[in-house]
Amino acid sequence: MKNIGNCPAFLILGVLILCCLSHVRSDASDHRYKDGEAVPLYANKVGPFHNPSETYRYFDLPFCSPDHVKEKKEALGEVLNGDRLVSAPYKLNFREEKDSSVVCKKKLSKDEVAFFRKAVDKDYYFQMYYDDLPIWGFIGKVDKEGKADPSEYKYFLYKHIQFDILYNKDRVIEISAKMDPHSLVDLTEDKEVDAEFMYTAKWKETDTPFEKRMDKYSMSSSLPHHLEIHWFSIINSCVTVLLLTGFLATILMRVLKNDFIKYGQDEEAADDQEETGWKYIHGDVFRFPKYKSLFAAALGSGTQLFTLTVFIFMLALVGVFYPYNRGALFTALVVIYALTSGIAGYTATSFYCQLEGKNWVRNLLLTGCLFCGPLFLTFCFLNTVAIVYSATAALPFGTIVVIVLIWTLVTSPLLVLGGIAGKNSKVEFQAPCRTTKYPREIPPLPWYRSAIPQMAMAGFLPFSAIYIELYYIFASVWGHRIYTIYSILFIVFIILLIVTAFITVALTYFQLAAEDHEWWWRSFLCGGSTGLFIYAYCLYYYHARSDMSGFMQTSFFFGYMACICYGFFLMLGTVGFRASLLFVRHIYRSIKCE
Repeated sequence: MKNIGNCPAFLILGVLILCCLSHVRSDASDHRYKDGEAVPLYANKVGPFHNPSETYRYFDLPFCSPDHVKEKKEALGEVLNGDRLVSAPYKLNFREEKDSSVVCKKKLSKDEVAFFRKAVDKDYYFQMYYDDLPIWGFIGKVDKEGKADPSEYKYFLYKHIQFDILYNKDRVIEISAKMDPHSLVDLTEDKEVDAEFMYTAKWKETDTPFEKRMDKYSMSSSLPHHLEIHWFSIINSCVTVLLLTGFLATILMRVLKNDFIKYGQDEEAADDQEETGWKYIHGDVFRFPKYKSLFAAALGSGTQLFTLTVFIFMLALVGVFYPYNRGALFTALVVIYALTSGIAGYTATSFYCQLEGKNWVRNLLLTGCLFCGPLFLTFCFLNTVAIVYSATAALPFGTIVVIVLIWTLVTSPLLVLGGIAGKNSKVEFQAPCRTTKYPREIPPLPWYRSAIPQMAMAGFLPFSAIYIELYYIFASVWGHRIYTIYSILFIVFIILLIVTAFITVALTYFQLAAEDHEWWWRSFLCGGSTGLFIYAYCLYYYHARSDMSGFMQTSFFFGYMACICYGFFLMLGTVGFRASLLFVRHIYRSIKCE
């Protein structure tokens, strides 16, 4: 266990994670069919198009339902994703054409008409899966043409759906659904209506190989127009990195060069306080911070989240998260977070002991709850909201039990084992200078050198390096756009880390030059402040770039984005502090401390 922070342990962890998730890609259907053989068709969910979190079971709307509704067994990630697959009322046997086949004839009651009308008004869409290929479509339309008053709008329900299916020999390659614009049910008035639901199936052969049948879903994000925007984003970020690198290199070279010159000359000549104010606080700069247990716990949680992000990128780059691989990302997040909890325990407890902390057990408990605690409280509130709305986002009791068992049987034991290994590591804090008994008084500083203005400066530059890419991420997570350019996203992530580290180091230098030695928490807060900027972007995106509405969707968006931004705060705060610690150690090694 003592090697938990070393490379072999990370390699073993990586192999374990890849083994646990190696089955994810094999979930795709690879079935060969004979003529007339039944191909699985599942109805998944319905919901307002602009509210991606607000989804309901397909048969919550009064559609024609089969005599025996068969529910598909789903993996953990699918349930977390809100998928609830049930057998659909349509029979699409392999290469079997259908022409206006009747699903059912139904008399819609006044309540059912009102229910459908409300759904059509909110732009409800449906989602199905045919041989694991997604099908989308709207359930109806609103006729607003030439009508200024909403009370004059006409509401129609589509009652005829046409499936166009492409096949290659004995495999299904592609499917699309079109609604017949001439076959409609008028829902405008509150009265009983007779509806005859029908469907048509047309088959056509294609040369597209089975291995490439998912390519069409990822092409939209790889169009030249979109790629130009992504590359512009990267060039913009690279310019920021180059400017910061040059700025930081200039500072470092100037500081170290001046110091070497001064210490090479007579001591009497080596006294330029204006440029070397930081050397006068060498006896205080390594004084341990206040709230050391919380600080160590934040570093542990941040390190775990950083490791989690790296492994998620590894899986994305090898192609695990291809479009519509239902729940793969959620499964990966749960499994990897559970398996990396030992890293959080080791990092937090090891650093806490280096800071001469005594109550390492309490520190370990704080580490375990620092990120999971707010996430659990947020989940409890949002799951309650989903239950009230009867939405598919409400997790079944069995799924909650599984997550609790994972946390109890995997996450917690690994956290404890990591903590024990960290306590027994016996690593001492490496400080180039001795700390004096009494702290030096910090001189009065101007307002712009206080924590909040410094955090604003530190967060703005990293955010400016990623904000273009953020739109595409938001449009994918909180919309229906598909995002598959993980290589570009990984480059942007690397740039984010570099910019965060550089700007934090630069601000730490200015803080020390002003003889302010309380840099520990400041460097963490400045590094993590990008998370606050991302949350501010959430407000802009919600009001200016999306059409989300309603209490449930709003609470889900701001609730879960708060957790994600908090995770970014911990992760980037850790990066900022680690970079600053390396910098501070380096510059104080370069001078002779008395």
